[in-house]
Amino acid sequence: MDWSLRACSSHGHFTYAPDEDDLRARLTVDTAAGRAWRCLRCGTFVVGDPHGSGPADHAPEVPRGAMLRDRVIMRLLACERAIRGLFLLFAAFVVFKFRTSQGAFRAKFDAEMPLLRPIADQLGWNIDDSKFVGYIEKSFTLSTSTLTIVAALILAYAVSQFIEATGLWLMKRWGEYFAVVVTSLFIPLEVYEIVEKVTILRICLLIVNVAAVVWLIWSKHLFGVRGGAKAYEALHHSESLLTVERAALSRTA
Repeated sequence: MDWSLRACSSHGHFTYAPDEDDLRARLTVDTAAGRAWRCLRCGTFVVGDPHGSGPADHAPEVPRGAMLRDRVIMRLLACERAIRGLFLLFAAFVVFKFRTSQGAFRAKFDAEMPLLRPIADQLGWNIDDSKFVGYIEKSFTLSTSTLTIVAALILAYAVSQFIEATGLWLMKRWGEYFAVVVTSLFIPLEVYEIVEKVTILRICLLIVNVAAVVWLIWSKHLFGVRGGAKAYEALHHSESLLTVERAALSRTA
């Protein structure tokens, strides 16, 4: 897949006229339809005035190639984190609501259980040995202060997911570090949950989180890996079309 062409088809081309004559000559051409400028993203010549002009060093960094692919992956991760944050926010609300109406929930639970048993028997489900039912019954024994702490912890986790989603969506380096640290902290808990009970959802979440941590550290050169921030910035700069054209000029000089 050509990520540059895909991005230009969605967001349009971006052209730039550098002040340096030799570099400008490599980015423009006269056509029957008028002067065309080379797109800094996909490299296609586009008829019309350039979107910007000035010294080449002042040209905006236009992501292309692998950088665009990384941007797509980062924003997919950001969306996943935002969705997870919404679920956690809802869970925190439920726990907080339960804290203030624990007696009413207990009365409703006790009233509904006799009605659910015949249905569970028809399905071959031993409702009395169900861990889910056991967790509900155990929750009725928790104090108000304990439930408040649980709700606060879930809310804090939700906030961390929204912070992570924001940093990843905006392509901020602090967001990448934050995502790796927060995600890594919860991987042992996810492994423990799988040991307790294997489910497809838990396995998928663990795979996504481990893959996200490995990919972020490796591709973004975090924590000094593969040369660290300097190597990443050099790689990002080397992908720029203006950098490529400068290199071509130096080779022909």
